[in-house]
Amino acid sequence: MTAERPPLPPFTRETAATKVQAAEDAWNTLDPNRVAQAYTEDSQWRNRDEFLTGREEIVAFLTRKWQRELDYALRKSLWAFTEDRIAVRFQYEWHDDSDQWYRSYGNELWEFAAHGLMARREASINDVRITADERRIFGPRTPDESDTSIPLR
Repeated sequence: MTAERPPLPPFTRETAATKVQAAEDAWNTLDPNRVAQAYTEDSQWRNRDEFLTGREEIVAFLTRKWQRELDYALRKSLWAFTEDRIAVRFQYEWHDDSDQWYRSYGNELWEFAAHGLMARREASINDVRITADERRIFGPRTPDESDTSIPLR
């Protein structure tokens, strides 16, 4: 039997926002195993041009990602929701091993199983070079940022 992962569908604006913040918090740990627990055993992903199925592939993907994307820090924002789906926009900043900084902009479409685990994730992402002086995301949200929307630029 699969454990429940509240909040559960059907979503309200409040529970969808809670789900989005929980995802942001988990991804900012940079712990692939922790992040993977939010997905069904057979979860399907499209991340940019990669297609993944299942937690093992998710863990391997995130491990590679965070070995390449150094000092990764993420912000997610609820865009829309239905009973069992959530649309998110996000931005994250990171640098490569040559110390070139990037801000990555993206949109995600999430579909949830009845027990609250994510069964499907589709992410479209674009990277923009930035200078260290242009950074604005420095680690997980602080309490005073809890209701702050992420700007378009």
